Amino acid sequence: MPSRRARRGSGRCGRGAVPSAAVGGPGRSTQVGKRDGQRGGLMEGSRTRRFVWALPALMIVAGAAVDLTTSPNFSAIPLFAAAPLIAAPFFSLASTVRTAGAAFLVVLAIRAAHGTLGHVVPLTELLTLVTVSALALVINSVVRHSNEQLASARVIAETAMRAVLPTPDDRIGGLMVAARYEAAQADEFVGGDLFAIVDTPHGVRLVVGDVRGKGLEAVGAVAVVIGAFREAAEQESSLEGVAQRLERALAREGVRRGGLDSVEGFVTAVLAEIPVGSDVLRIVNRGHPEPILLHGGGELQVLAPAVPALPIGMGLDVWPDRSDEWPMPAGATLLVYTDGLSEARNARGVFYDPAGRLRGRTFPGPEELLSALTDDVRLHTGGRTTDDMALLAVGRPDTARQGPRRP
Repeated sequence: MPSRRARRGSGRCGRGAVPSAAVGGPGRSTQVGKRDGQRGGLMEGSRTRRFVWALPALMIVAGAAVDLTTSPNFSAIPLFAAAPLIAAPFFSLASTVRTAGAAFLVVLAIRAAHGTLGHVVPLTELLTLVTVSALALVINSVVRHSNEQLASARVIAETAMRAVLPTPDDRIGGLMVAARYEAAQADEFVGGDLFAIVDTPHGVRLVVGDVRGKGLEAVGAVAVVIGAFREAAEQESSLEGVAQRLERALAREGVRRGGLDSVEGFVTAVLAEIPVGSDVLRIVNRGHPEPILLHGGGELQVLAPAVPALPIGMGLDVWPDRSDEWPMPAGATLLVYTDGLSEARNARGVFYDPAGRLRGRTFPGPEELLSALTDDVRLHTGGRTTDDMALLAVGRPDTARQGPRRP
């Protein structure tokens, strides 16, 4: 059986692949389009890096050419001084020193060849170059220190998010499960989107939510919601009871923080329950984008609540929770997501429509669904997403239609 990572990388999807026109021609899959886009980005980035690495040397060569082909009264010292300044934020300390030394030696050799080395102006030029080179070394040291701090912060942030949002198992309570957290920026890991799924005596229960705000404060609220959910999902006999436990937990957190969060802190969330031995799906939607239920034959349902409800943190003792029920037969897959997906825009400002893009399509399983979905939204936005998105897909296996899995 292939590993989860291997299946995720494969990006397989069923006959519901992204329309060929979207990726450049018939027969090309979403994964091909993704690889083409990544390859183009890597090539462009590689060319930029090569240019930056060559630029200090080009400055020195240009300075030498100007000095050797013009009157001795004309100075190209700004070009020589630019070389170590360009190298400072991008090169190592040793490379910056070598760049500054090369510029100094070239200027020294040219002035000696002109026979003006002992004059006041050439000496002033050399002193200027030494001063600028010293400044370049200071800049290099500051940049390296900042990069080290940033790298450390990124590691801490990634570790915190992975601790709060661990990747769920492929199988939970007999159901197939897949989850993704897609950051808006490739090097960002701290956000306010959340998901969790647990197997409880009442069935498999899950939550997908979006905390107001960003950064470490949002991560703190995520930790509170996830912790309260895991405890309440085991203890509460109803999904409505779980929602109220989350409400109380967030209220306590808001009072503890004080200030703006005590009155404006809230979380949009979908709570779902799939009881053992039943094809019933129960959902409590608290101001969150409506989940989608995909059936094995390509049919699709948008699971809108009968009565809209306020987000968690805005309805304590005011709005009683009521769960809605839908049938979830074998072969069906529940998709829950945050608004980073439904509010993703293309260059013309058109929002991504998950239901419209998925209708009529089939997938071997939840992992393949999420792979195709994330590829498709990247194509829609051109890779320019502005908000994080959390995705959770839960499928009920259809043993009658499932073939043997590839080894």
